[in-house]
Amino acid sequence: MTHALAVLSTALLFGGMALYSFGFAAFLFSALPAAQAGAALRRAFPWFYSFVIAVAGMAALVWWPYNPTMAAVMAAISATTVPVRQLLMPAINRATDAGQRRRFQWLHGLSVLVTLGHIGASGWVLTSLA
Repeated sequence: MTHALAVLSTALLFGGMALYSFGFAAFLFSALPAAQAGAALRRAFPWFYSFVIAVAGMAALVWWPYNPTMAAVMAAISATTVPVRQLLMPAINRATDAGQRRRFQWLHGLSVLVTLGHIGASGWVLTSLA
C-alpha cells in the first residue's frame, strides 16, 4: 500500500506541475487581459510552490523504504523549491514592480528552468517504474 502511495504522490506531483506550468498559466493569459492574468498568477504561485514542497516531501517520505534514490530525488525537488518560493519568486515580483524587464526575464527564465527540471526529475522517477 505504501509503495502505491509513493507512486501516486509522484504522479500527483508530476501532473500538478505539468498542468500548472503548461495549462493553467497559458489558460489565464488566453482568458484574461495580460495585467489581470499576471496578477492572478502572482497570487497563485505561492500556492503552487507550497503544493510542490508538500507533495514532493511526502513522496520522499513514502519512497524511502522502497527506493532511497527516488526518495532523494523527491526530497531534492522539495528542498530546492523552498528558495524558489521564498527568494526567487519575490525577486521576480520586485523586478516586475520596478519595471526591470531584463531582470524579470532573467529571473523568470531561471524559475522556468528549475520547474522544468523538477518536472523532468519527477517524470524520471515515474518512467523508471515502467
